[in-house]
Amino acid sequence: MSFETILYETSGRIATITLNRPEAFNAIRPPMPDEIEQAVGMANADREVRVIILQGAGRSFCAGFDFSGDLKHFEDWGGQPGSDDWDPGQDIMMVTSPFTGPVPKFMSIWRSPKPVVARVHGWCVGGGSDLSLLCDVIIASEDARFGTPYSRVWGVYLTGMWIYRLGLTRVKLLALTGDSVTGREAADIGLINKAVPAERLEEETRYWAERMANCPSSQLATMKLVVNQAYENMGLGTTQTMGVIMDGAMRNTPEGKAFVQTALAGGVGAAIRERDRPFGDYTLLPDSEKPKGMP
Repeated sequence: MSFETILYETSGRIATITLNRPEAFNAIRPPMPDEIEQAVGMANADREVRVIILQGAGRSFCAGFDFSGDLKHFEDWGGQPGSDDWDPGQDIMMVTSPFTGPVPKFMSIWRSPKPVVARVHGWCVGGGSDLSLLCDVIIASEDARFGTPYSRVWGVYLTGMWIYRLGLTRVKLLALTGDSVTGREAADIGLINKAVPAERLEEETRYWAERMANCPSSQLATMKLVVNQAYENMGLGTTQTMGVIMDGAMRNTPEGKAFVQTALAGGVGAAIRERDRPFGDYTLLPDSEKPKGMP
């Protein structure tokens, strides 16, 4: 199967899914959610594959949802975000449906009986962070950046995984500021499993994927199922339903609409700079604090 926004390959017991929009820091736009779901399905149908690696091409894992250009690619969400023709009912239908909603499609990673290992470098923010945190094991470069700048405007936690991985005390400070953490900090607070120097990232990710692949697929599937079910019992599904519905509302507040209008008039960079100027972070960070090679 050929894909437009991802790459898929297998090597022995390991399948690798690569987000492949490096010119846009692998920002999410259709058909990426559908293609991720399809690739996860392919890996699960392949009897040779036991473990899946999810990674990003180029300089970053994923910079979140793509709101560049005129945002026409979001029109199926009930109208162009920030415009007067937005239909909240159509938005709810689209984002909650397992057939159309990006988050229900990302949940194929969570539901996959075969474990998924995220290999994270560069920016891992917004919807990209939600995508990575659905993986079973997350290995990042020490200088990677995890964050949800949509906490400030134009969004809400989508998958709930920040909440379930960090717990009340740690997540509240990040939820109410939109601040980011480095890969090293993410490992220290338990958001991810491990952080290593960038030059060791590929080796470390492969090591853990191959170590898991020594276990039978049935054993991997049952261990993943019993752990995931504990979080399902804590209300993960309800949290996600609330998240994607409220995300639609936050995309259409006066501030959310103003954010979109700034992006349409002056480009994505202008909107991001205006959003983050009071905080002085993300693209406004000193070069020494950004992921290596990031603008």
